[in-house]
Amino acid sequence: MDTETTALTNRTTLEEKVNSLLALKKITLKDIENLSRIEREHLEEIATLTLERLKGEARDKFLDKIEQIVPVSMKSKVWEYNHLTISDAINRLMRRYGIMPPKTAIAEETGLSRQTINKHLKEYKAQPEFLAQMEDFKFMAPKILANVFKYAADGDMRAARLYFEVVGAINKKQNTVVNEQTNYIQINNTILSQENLKELSPEELNQIESIIANKRLKENARPGEIPGNIRI
Repeated sequence: MDTETTALTNRTTLEEKVNSLLALKKITLKDIENLSRIEREHLEEIATLTLERLKGEARDKFLDKIEQIVPVSMKSKVWEYNHLTISDAINRLMRRYGIMPPKTAIAEETGLSRQTINKHLKEYKAQPEFLAQMEDFKFMAPKILANVFKYAADGDMRAARLYFEVVGAINKKQNTVVNEQTNYIQINNTILSQENLKELSPEELNQIESIIANKRLKENARPGEIPGNIRI
């Protein structure tokens, strides 16, 4: 038998062995323990191509078939693909329709099954890959804060406020009280503040309330209509 014929025979045997494995309902570690390196590589290549081609429930079934023989690194890649695909789809659909899309719409947009999307959205926070991503963002926090400081130093008051709040230089609760105390109304040359209002008697407050109510009635009255009596 010449070299070409031998190679063809080996190739045929390789494909038959891999196809027989893929025909199984579930591929276990025991099923592949006697495969050679070349046979394992060919199985991996075919499995990858099949996974890229399948959509929806067919993809789920194939992943379930090979679950026991898929290495952890491959499972991480599958999770990352699902996460990125679902995130991008939600982003596009929200921009398009202005609301959080239903899972059926996400499934149609991504080609993933509704079951996969449900499972991913429910469990993604507990996944090691997600936790690792959050650590990456925390790692970049000092760089972002440095940029905020740069804008604050250049005169951006909103950036300055954000910077002081983050580093704890501003007490939000105290600041709210200060804002309330500085609210006032100026009428001609007279300033009416919250402190002024607190010093007024009940009769004086009633007079102010009556004046405002009378003004509103006049503004809302129809042409020719006489506003109701206002007690002053």
